[in-house]
Amino acid sequence: MKLTGRRVALLIEDDYQELEAWYPVLRLQEEGATVVIVGSGRKSTYDSKLGYPITADRSADEVSADEFDAVVIPGGFAPDHMRLSKPMVDLVRGAYESGKLTAAICHGGWMLASAGAVRGRRATGYLPIRDDVVNAGGEWVDAEVVCDGNVITSRTPEDLPAFAREIVKYLERASVSSGI
Repeated sequence: MKLTGRRVALLIEDDYQELEAWYPVLRLQEEGATVVIVGSGRKSTYDSKLGYPITADRSADEVSADEFDAVVIPGGFAPDHMRLSKPMVDLVRGAYESGKLTAAICHGGWMLASAGAVRGRRATGYLPIRDDVVNAGGEWVDAEVVCDGNVITSRTPEDLPAFAREIVKYLERASVSSGI
């Protein structure tokens, strides 16, 4: 499996978009990565926009960016809740600043903006967050997936195959270059 030994944090909060959380989780697990569901710590189980529950393995105040090779942020309205959690924003900032993969889809770009991870970067997301990305110093691009350094972004569930493909490719390259 391509990603055996890789650890990925998938951030979660209430009102997450179902496909944008579960598709990356299952795709990364399929490649052998260990995916840790990291919640804000407000509770242990979070509900999607449609009420589908997901249980956090850990809370953001219990983890550090050092434990992971990547952080993935799904969309829905969850990122609006996430950015109110300093430990969650700090986790994203820590991963980004240490050069680890920081990936977001849809409204997930809100977390990248709050963590300072779009400044000077090309990024995409759900069209209504365009102003947030631009105001945070990013360059908005309307594309299914945008890769700029250690930041990968996508727009909506329809873009999930491209989003997951680029995450896997990035982590696979990182595995090869580190000898894992």
